[in-house]
Amino acid sequence: MPAYERMILMAGNANRTLAQHIAQAVRRPLARVVVSRFRDGETQVLIEDDIRDADVFIVQPTAPPVNENLMELLILVDAARRASAGRITAVVPYYGYARQEKKAQGREPITARLVANLLTVAGANRLLVVDLTNPAIEGFFDIPVDHLSAAKLLASQVKNLCRVGEDIVLVAADEGAVRRVDRFRRYFHQEVPLAVIFKDRPRPDEVKVVGLVGDVEGKTAIVVDDIISTGGTLVAAAEVVQHHGATRILAAVTHPVLVEGAVDRLAETPIERILVTDTVELPALPPLFQVVTLAPLLGEVLNRIHYGISVSELMRNNVPL
Repeated sequence: MPAYERMILMAGNANRTLAQHIAQAVRRPLARVVVSRFRDGETQVLIEDDIRDADVFIVQPTAPPVNENLMELLILVDAARRASAGRITAVVPYYGYARQEKKAQGREPITARLVANLLTVAGANRLLVVDLTNPAIEGFFDIPVDHLSAAKLLASQVKNLCRVGEDIVLVAADEGAVRRVDRFRRYFHQEVPLAVIFKDRPRPDEVKVVGLVGDVEGKTAIVVDDIISTGGTLVAAAEVVQHHGATRILAAVTHPVLVEGAVDRLAETPIERILVTDTVELPALPPLFQVVTLAPLLGEVLNRIHYGISVSELMRNNVPL
């Protein structure tokens, strides 16, 4: 028997589409929650359903507008705590401020840690995230963290785009993505080589490629990364692998943040297809993009948390979803 008899799903405004798909996956309705704004811009939350002693899951990625969505999440957690929820799990597929997880220079904040503190103080008992930029962020929390990977789902779709007998190379968009790409490679039946792009950031949101290690000539290059924001990293990666002789270029990226201008910038590259997930609420995208939903995976994990079944075993044993 579960520790909590009732399972309640709630959602803010950040990604209602994903929340509804998760609700369909677990065969439960979304709780009635009104998230609105006062005239001065302050966030107002009203939970209309009884959630006393329930196992509450709040779906609210903190994608742009990050500050607004983060504040909604904190207030939703606080409202659930004050409504006597039994346990509160913050389901944050995209964790905003994850790229501010260390000090790049003196007198900078570590904002990823600050967000962790805020969530804990607000009343979250557990956190569920997908593909953190740096897994060390898990250590910022004093509550359990379930850190999921979208690698299996993205790799499965990438393989469908590859031709039989095609010579493939997986490309890490930067040196920090090597471990992520290695995990991605596990879902290919053949031994696929890796290549790594070395880059520098002279200033925020500006990318300069320093070099490429690995052979991409005459191969289909699959660039793997965690976030597309301005598109600068992916554009630079596509240019360098094309320059070194790649015949086809595909990309697989978990979080399509896609700030203004990014889609147009990427449309001008030699990339044939970009696979992304729905951790972020997406506008209508051109055929260059292919969206892979995480709702079945997240629904399975929510059920496992609720019924006290291991989440680690799901990821470790590659359980079919």
